Amino acid sequence: MKRRLQRTLTGVAVLTAAVLAASSCGFGSKSSDDNDPNTIKLLVPSYSDGAHGTKALWDGVIAGFKTKNPDIKVDLQIESWNSINDVVRTKLQSQSTTPDILNIDAYSTFAKDKLLYTAKEIASDSTLADVQPAFAQNATIDGTQWALPLFASTRTLFYNSELFEKAGITTPPKTWAELTDDAKKIQALGGGVSGYGLPLGSEEAQGETSIWTFGAGGNWSDGSNLTIDNPQNLSGVKAMQAIADAGVTQPNPGATDRKDVINSFIQGKIGMIEGLPPVIGMISEKNPALKYATAPSPTETGAPVTLGVADHLMAFKKDGKKQDAIKKFIDYFFTADVYSDFVKNEHFIPITKSAVSALADDPVTKIFSATLPVAKFYPSNNPKWGAVQGAIKQQMGTIAQGANPADVLKKISQAAS
Repeated sequence: MKRRLQRTLTGVAVLTAAVLAASSCGFGSKSSDDNDPNTIKLLVPSYSDGAHGTKALWDGVIAGFKTKNPDIKVDLQIESWNSINDVVRTKLQSQSTTPDILNIDAYSTFAKDKLLYTAKEIASDSTLADVQPAFAQNATIDGTQWALPLFASTRTLFYNSELFEKAGITTPPKTWAELTDDAKKIQALGGGVSGYGLPLGSEEAQGETSIWTFGAGGNWSDGSNLTIDNPQNLSGVKAMQAIADAGVTQPNPGATDRKDVINSFIQGKIGMIEGLPPVIGMISEKNPALKYATAPSPTETGAPVTLGVADHLMAFKKDGKKQDAIKKFIDYFFTADVYSDFVKNEHFIPITKSAVSALADDPVTKIFSATLPVAKFYPSNNPKWGAVQGAIKQQMGTIAQGANPADVLKKISQAAS
């Protein structure tokens, strides 16, 4: 087991070399609960803050589950997306602190090293049947489903319609050339306003990068093989560098995180960003007076394509004692009313058939579900993707400081081997 765990450590996407201690709000050290089959350790990332954010939503789910299952205890730990990969890596060094259920994007490295239950082992047939087939397939390796998709998101262009009017822009851009031209017009307005928000910091550089590489016709995989260093991906990375070099983005794009770009857009300081579903709720909460609209993501030729992301729930097998408790929790979470409420309040796209029906009138579902047919997804069922994703986070920001895009892609490609 130790040998398998060490192999897993090398495959996990690592944001920094530092080892972060578990937060005080959750678990982290060995306790009497570690061997209790009726105590579940749940480790999740923070998608949203505030009184109605991720923690409050999970607390509500856990309270409802406890009402129906008073003999089962759920210990919740929440980490930021900047730190959760390091926390997972640290926990895998000691089997006693490994979470029982983990919510993260990549699952395949853990599945490859046989650390996880299969989806059939932790969810009922009715729960599995409710998951839309495309998302179930994205959680499947060689015919075995290893994880439960949590929810989905795509990207679409958000633009400040008031800044567009001031800059004399009448229609949103469809191509990168039009995007750059419009960004220049907005930048010229002055007053500290930036034309386009380009977040290449470590939080989610792989997301912004994928929008551009997909927009050039690129892919991260070809069947079972990862394809990092190819001409289409290079075109996308060069285009990102070009818009950064044009001086029409926020200052220091190579070190700017997605959340900071989103907040600046909500404050009216950026003309255009690639936004994900929760941005709608964030605008309503933080600046409901903002005048904005959405449009398909600009691409090299104008042909529509966007990034699709599905995060996952997975369960670590460990000694097998907690399987029954885990299955009860997973089945409870995916009941139509519980799951629909969670997804609606996190402002993502539901992945179950029952929730799609229940949320048919939700604004996020209306706007973003329409983008799913042209979405390309991360190759999260490839065990090497986690390491590649970590390398993108570490390396891609350097193009904004003059690094050669071809050299950057070569370095990222090395992570796949």
